[in-house]
Amino acid sequence: MSRERALRRAAREAQAQRRRERHERAQRRAARRRALVRKMVPRRGRTGRLYARRRFAERMAIALVAALAVGFVWWQFEDLATRLALTVVIAVAAPAAVVLTFDRRT
Repeated sequence: MSRERALRRAAREAQAQRRRERHERAQRRAARRRALVRKMVPRRGRTGRLYARRRFAERMAIALVAALAVGFVWWQFEDLATRLALTVVIAVAAPAAVVLTFDRRT
């Protein structure tokens, strides 16, 4: 009786060992595949700069247009509340206008 149990246990352990080895091979294969894909796909991450997506000339043009718009508002309107309200509108609407104008999504 104990010999039969020992044979069954040995068969179970051998099967478990084969299953473990097959699982480890699959994991190594998946890791190699991930490494290959990671190497082939270009990285798109942060560059460490605040406005790295835009060229210097574009940033200067955006700043110049915003400054001109604020200057025009302060030159054209006399009421302080209107000036402040329109300045806030320009500050809030400028990012949306920049994205719509210079959008580089492909």
